[in-house]
Amino acid sequence: MTRRKVFGGNWKMNHGLSETENFLQEFINTKISSDCDVVLFPPFTGLHLMQKYLKASGISYGAQNFHCEEKGAYTGEVSLAMLKELGCTWVLTGHSERREIFKESDELVAKKTRMALDHGFTPMVCIGETLDERKAGKTKEKLNHQVRAALFGMSETDVLKLTFAYEPIWAIGTGVNASQSDAQEGVKLVRDTLANLYGQSIANQISICYGGSVKPNNIEGYMSQADIDGGLVGGASLKADDFSTLVNNGVK
Repeated sequence: MTRRKVFGGNWKMNHGLSETENFLQEFINTKISSDCDVVLFPPFTGLHLMQKYLKASGISYGAQNFHCEEKGAYTGEVSLAMLKELGCTWVLTGHSERREIFKESDELVAKKTRMALDHGFTPMVCIGETLDERKAGKTKEKLNHQVRAALFGMSETDVLKLTFAYEPIWAIGTGVNASQSDAQEGVKLVRDTLANLYGQSIANQISICYGGSVKPNNIEGYMSQADIDGGLVGGASLKADDFSTLVNNGVK
């Protein structure tokens, strides 16, 4: 079956207000394929500009992070209800930088993914192995564990609302590109775990992106692989022309 292609731009802690506005003014005037979902993940400070510029564009946007509680004494945190008021429809969960730097556990990733679904968001669930784990032959074990942990207690109906992103940690922001076969292998492992949990028919309906030094000049190669349905893009999503070119190359 044909799965929906998805291209996410994760800006991380980049682009202030003027840079965000400049990007959006250029991006909305660029011809971008409508045969896919395009999602921008700016810092919190840029979300109101996303709401202003993207409202009628067909381009989605979401948050890189959120807190599980609705409100309360959680200094520095932002709730899903607040994000919904800003027009967000997507969220990232499980990104390796949240897991490693901020010590988010598998249990917290599962809780946040569940909460996002309950609030009507589309979570993009990120998973990936370290270089040491890969060298030790533990990639399959790590990906299987992360997928199962993130989906604990979820029904078939729930899982069909998710998108996944396989991001080998050793290829994120390093300039080291996973080969097309490496990327396909990781994404296929994710799909195989989904098939073991929910059946092949369900697994075949779920979009799984690849992320890790994805660029306009290599996205076509990744997209040629049988199980890769899109890209979660970092640095190459910071310039409007680069990201639009990447998206258009990815749907060729």
